[in-house]
Amino acid sequence: MTGDDRPTMPPVRLPSDAELARDALAAPLFSRAVELTRWVREAGEPGIPVGAGGELLAEQLKAAAEHLGLAGEEDAPALAADAWNFAVDTGLLEVEEDDADEAGEEAGGGDDAGPASDEPVGVARPDEEFTALTGGSGPAPAPDEVLDLWQNGLETVLADAATPSFEDLVGGLENAIGEDGEIDPDAIDLDAMDWNPEEEADFLDSALGNLYLLTVSDPAVAAGTLVPLPVLAASMIVPEGMDEPTDEVLEEVSTAMMRLDDQFRMLEPTGLVEYQPVDEALTREAAEGEADFDAEMDDEDVSRYGMVRLTPLGLYGTRVRMREAGVEVPAVGDLADAEASALLAALPAYTEDNAQTEIESWFATRHADSGAVEAARELLAAARGGDEDGPVRRLACQQALALVGPEAEPALREVLDDRQLGGLARVWLAERGAADVPQPDEQMVFWLTVDTIAAQLATVGEPEELHELVSGLVEQHSGFFDKAWQVDHPATGEVLEAMGRVLPDRAAAKAARKAAFKARSRVS
Repeated sequence: MTGDDRPTMPPVRLPSDAELARDALAAPLFSRAVELTRWVREAGEPGIPVGAGGELLAEQLKAAAEHLGLAGEEDAPALAADAWNFAVDTGLLEVEEDDADEAGEEAGGGDDAGPASDEPVGVARPDEEFTALTGGSGPAPAPDEVLDLWQNGLETVLADAATPSFEDLVGGLENAIGEDGEIDPDAIDLDAMDWNPEEEADFLDSALGNLYLLTVSDPAVAAGTLVPLPVLAASMIVPEGMDEPTDEVLEEVSTAMMRLDDQFRMLEPTGLVEYQPVDEALTREAAEGEADFDAEMDDEDVSRYGMVRLTPLGLYGTRVRMREAGVEVPAVGDLADAEASALLAALPAYTEDNAQTEIESWFATRHADSGAVEAARELLAAARGGDEDGPVRRLACQQALALVGPEAEPALREVLDDRQLGGLARVWLAERGAADVPQPDEQMVFWLTVDTIAAQLATVGEPEELHELVSGLVEQHSGFFDKAWQVDHPATGEVLEAMGRVLPDRAAAKAARKAAFKARSRVS
């Protein structure tokens, strides 16, 4: 959590805006929307006639499908209508309706408006702001402008994906349709539809948020590995700590998977996700109530249940939405101009590759301003402190200093006598073969040992490597615990207690626990 208690995501590595803009323009829905906007431009004045809400009329819809090369496809009308709506929703097309009274009269019966109608109520024209993008002359839009267009269209598709089909709505519309065929919004029975708009939107947001978290925290997913739909659904449904999901929970996971399948099918053309849909045979079984979801499936079975990942463009779009919702969603490169303290505080949440990139960006900025020596001094100063987070800061400082060259040596020599920094400075100098590096005294060795283990406990817990390190320390130093409990470090008691948990030798483990008690008694 950040200081203002907003939820925080691990940092994400994103391509440049220019690359993302190219991805957006290559997405099927956006590319078709651009092509239809060019088609409208080529048609000239007064524009393309449209029905209520800016929808294409029947003849124009057919012509649009043909222009897009979709005429032979079964879903051609729907695909053309989706592309047209995307062009309108993004602002590529401007819709100018006739006088409201005339439009009301023309659309009056309710049956002669919309895409199946031949009665126009207005015209659509290209927005002149995007002429270069849609076949005209003028300055090309900047990448951020293209991304804004894409994001606007995405929001509409997300809203559509969170809306049930017309068949699902019928039950709640029965009492809302008046004698004139018009729908009274205030009379719609949401309970009869078994649909809560806010819950449905939250469900989709939760799915995208979990998929985002899986992507930024798992290097394999970040590299392009698809996430099985059962895994994503389970991350949303199965309570934390439940080892064996109950039949009821598995049923909820199965239901969530089928909802996500419908939604991801709608979202894939936007470029938000790469999606391998649920096997059609399983979809039919689910519709007939015969689907049998098992939590343990082999790889082939899992792939039949759908596979999904956020594309780089999808990471960008989801990050934009989470930021607007108040979530802290850092990106690699954000800290290039930050204070050293902010860099060290953030690095523990980074993967190794992302941390290296962030550190290199930070050093590049500092080198340009004041050079490597001053940058190293900033890091060392920020690493000091006897607070609870001190060990982790010093571990991050070591990580950052590992990427700076020997030109930073003067800054490291300046802290050789510093109790908190002298140990890590000696390690840095020794690794670079520096001459005249003084040996640390016993107190510094023990202090550095406690500090290092405390940092490991705070960042990775008690891995097998810690077991080996602790065992080696006890074997190399006779009477280790007789000295360790006296180390003047705020984490001494915690570290000795952890050593007592991981040491395989019972006598040594008992000595560690006794030393931990003495350390805590000394400072209490």
